[in-house]
Amino acid sequence: MSTLETSQEVTPQAPGTGLETVNPALSYADRVLYKNGQPHRILAGAIHYFRVHPDQWQDRIDRLAAMGVNTLDTYVAWNFHQPRKDAAPDFTGWRDLGRFITLAGNAGLDVIVRPGPYICAEWDNGGFPQWAISDPNMVLRSSDPLFTGAVEKWFDSLIAVIEPLQACHGGPVVAVQIENEYGSYGDDKEYLRWNKLALEERGITEIQFTADGGSDYYLDGGALPDTWATATLGSGGDVADTVWERRRPGEPFFNVEFWNGWFDHWGENHHTRDAAEASGEVAKIMDVDGSVCLYMAHGGTNFGLGSGANWVAGIQPTITSYDSDAPIAEDGRLTDKFHAMREVFFKASGRELTPVPEALTATPAVLPAASFELKRGNGLLDFVRAGEAVKSVKPLSFEKLGLDRGMVHYSANAVLPNREATIKILGMHDRAYVWVDGNYAGLLTDTDAAAGLKYPGTGESVKLDILVENQGRINYGSEFGQGKGILEGVLIDYRLVFHWEQRAIDLELPVEELLERDAATVTTELAEDAAGFYQGSFEVAELADTHLALPGFGKGFVWLNGFMLGRFWEIGPQVTLYVPAPLLQAGTNVVTVLELEHGGTTGELRTVPELGSTGKTHVEDLG
Repeated sequence: MSTLETSQEVTPQAPGTGLETVNPALSYADRVLYKNGQPHRILAGAIHYFRVHPDQWQDRIDRLAAMGVNTLDTYVAWNFHQPRKDAAPDFTGWRDLGRFITLAGNAGLDVIVRPGPYICAEWDNGGFPQWAISDPNMVLRSSDPLFTGAVEKWFDSLIAVIEPLQACHGGPVVAVQIENEYGSYGDDKEYLRWNKLALEERGITEIQFTADGGSDYYLDGGALPDTWATATLGSGGDVADTVWERRRPGEPFFNVEFWNGWFDHWGENHHTRDAAEASGEVAKIMDVDGSVCLYMAHGGTNFGLGSGANWVAGIQPTITSYDSDAPIAEDGRLTDKFHAMREVFFKASGRELTPVPEALTATPAVLPAASFELKRGNGLLDFVRAGEAVKSVKPLSFEKLGLDRGMVHYSANAVLPNREATIKILGMHDRAYVWVDGNYAGLLTDTDAAAGLKYPGTGESVKLDILVENQGRINYGSEFGQGKGILEGVLIDYRLVFHWEQRAIDLELPVEELLERDAATVTTELAEDAAGFYQGSFEVAELADTHLALPGFGKGFVWLNGFMLGRFWEIGPQVTLYVPAPLLQAGTNVVTVLELEHGGTTGELRTVPELGSTGKTHVEDLG
């Protein structure tokens, strides 16, 4: 039986309407996709509203439409809407998902919504707020009632936003995804069926689909027999189509994530992909009458602490930029890849290639290049020592302290032997700066913390200070859900250190509150390039984009006018941080830097982005 027979008429219990029959906009039979009964092909591009300033949503949607697509695709990040347990989900302002979907519809685009709850997306914790999944007894992404019960409460709020915007109500939403690439994670089909039913019970009547890698292995774990299965891959779509023909008879092939670029980790090269090669792979999908969604069409920015991390024998944190070498660059520029994809899309839809509207082809306005002074403020150790402490016998993790993102300062008294000692941290995630009696002792990472660092012994009691940075929660793979902070303990050689004080440092508080932390007792004499706070300002007459660089600075966080732009790190590849014009203000603009390693003296406004030396694409890496 084809899904056309099972999906053309569905009978959900729509809230407040009783039982009713609804014909979804999309259906299929004999490997042909239909929209409202007419043959149809999805030509889509992904844009994530949470990675684009809301004042730029319309502009980026207009650019997407100009590329020749007929559909916009977006994930929904739960932790963007409900970062704290004690507050209801927020769908206003930057979080106004309904407005974003409506803008796409007004631009003539259909919309595909991917509500997860797991989204990956190189987004912190795969989209989950940590408070929702911190119960150690909870089995994540499974049919465990502890997990599904938490998700149900979120879906109650989220689906109430999406449901009225479905095509059956005259809205643009034509499809909703079930979970995300589950075949790469688990095999709990009961959970996938629960996810599907949870959407339907809350009024989703448009077609649902799963999304998994383009081979038998991923389909085995992530597909359902009665639900449209779609693919995620960056090449070989024509080959994957043969797998679908064999494994999913009757279903049209849809590559819902065509990786036409890739994201970057700190310490890597900047991934790029040749425009002609990438568009040629899309053309192969068109040749087998498939549908496609470019991931990403416009990547945007991991503002604040939104960037996630991967794990392969150690943490791999993702950079602040999510440019992804997409057709529409992070700052809105139309790249060669935009024009190459546009040609393919226009040809596939039987349209004559027309010029791109002139208003979209101009290079986005930027501020003139300039530099400004950054003056040193409070030192890092004084800053993290301030504030009320939580006491415990063993060190407490971020989760036990109720902290999702940011840093935790640990302090304890310990006796060093009368010889060289090794300070070790067991179960340390991710990056620890260590001081002994106020003197910087060294750095430990998740890969070397158990081996430890050497320090001259005194035979006396010393004060240990350890600052642990969360560099982004893991967003993909079996390490998903991993805790942060010191998860086991601290050793001096082989002896455990007990009786700790912890101070949770929530970097997402207003920057004014961070600057006002009680640091009246200054205990460290600062070098000129010391770690800690720096601040400066520059003047703006007319608002325009700019690209902020921090030459001479090492690693840390930067705010503009109180808004956290994101992380920076001298190891690259990213050199500049994108500053969209809406974050600026006419007159004085204040830059605040929290430096963890070594500071500089100036900030620079540059006219072009610098995302680092280019390297292989993910597709080439796989090859």
